[in-house]
This record gives sequence, structure tokens and C-alpha cells, in this order.
Amino acid sequence: MKVVGITGGIGSGKSIICSVIEKIGFPVFYSDKEAKEILVSDKDVIKELTSLIGVELYKDGVFHKEVLANKIFNDPSIKEKVNHIIHPKVREKFSQWVNLQKSSIVFNEAAILFETGMYKNYDATVLVTAPMPIRINRAVKRDHTTKEAVENRIKNQWTDEDKVKLANFIIVNDDLTLVIPQLEKVLLSLDN
Repeated sequence: MKVVGITGGIGSGKSIICSVIEKIGFPVFYSDKEAKEILVSDKDVIKELTSLIGVELYKDGVFHKEVLANKIFNDPSIKEKVNHIIHPKVREKFSQWVNLQKSSIVFNEAAILFETGMYKNYDATVLVTAPMPIRINRAVKRDHTTKEAVENRIKNQWTDEDKVKLANFIIVNDDLTLVIPQLEKVLLSLDN
């Protein structure tokens, strides 16, 4: 079984590519979705994050992501500590998931695959790219937010140029280039 990481910056369309991969018949583990689930369900994580951030993070038994986002945005060391709490749990869930799969290739969708160094643990990596204006427009529509808010999030991510250097495969998702033929080439290469 080959384990493949798939990533891309905000608005690149990596989730769309992953849904196509699933339709073709390959399983995809969504790290970001799993992390969100862990944030609200794992008692140890809740306890550690409350200790780190404060009781306002889970005020009235409800997770307040804006509190976490504000703390992380204002203090990069908090972001690193939060990642050290959540990422091992996500990796553990991913390992359990992989052990249940029967496919010749499995995919792990993760927004910060290269930034965390986790790309080194995969047989291959796929980077989904798109021009910046398209990425911003997609994220604004999807998240019902402002252009400025998306641009601020993008500033905190690695650039595509940095990621391209580490990726084994690149899929251009620019609304002009057909993605299915690109994906087929990737899958053919992986299946050999």
C-alpha cells in the first residue's frame, strides 16, 4: 500500500481534488476535519488546550474557534504548542485508519503537510495549486469572509513556490486546466 499526502494552500481546491480521488475509488483521510473533531471531542486535548489558552476557549461547554484563532494569530509560540497537542492525536487516528484500508493507494489530505515535516513520512506528495486571485475568491465565497481575512491567513502559510520544491506531483486547479487528466497521470505513476 502506498500512502500519499495531498496538500495545497487555502482556496487551492484540494478538497475538490480529494472528492474526485474518492469517486475514482481511493480512500482519503481528511486531517483537518479530524483535527476539528478532536478539538471538540478528545477530553485530554480539551483539558490541555484549556490549560494553555484559558477557560474562554470552551466557555459554556462550546468550543470557540475565534478565541483560539486570536491567540494563535497574536502569539506564534501558542500555535506551535497547540500543534504539539493536536497533531500527535491526528497522526494516531490516521495510522489507525490506514490499518483498516484495503486499497493499493491511500491519501491523507492535510493543509500543512510540508510545514510540519510530515511529508517525509509518505511514499509521495501531491500539491494542488491555483493562482492567488482564484484562491482568494474561492476562500471568500466558501468561508463567507473578507478578502483581507483570507489574505491574512495566506500570509501565515508557506508559498506554493516553497511547497513545489518538496512535492512529487503538482495538480494545477486554475479553472482552465482539466484536473482529471492530471490526476490520472498521478495515479498511473503511483500505481507502478
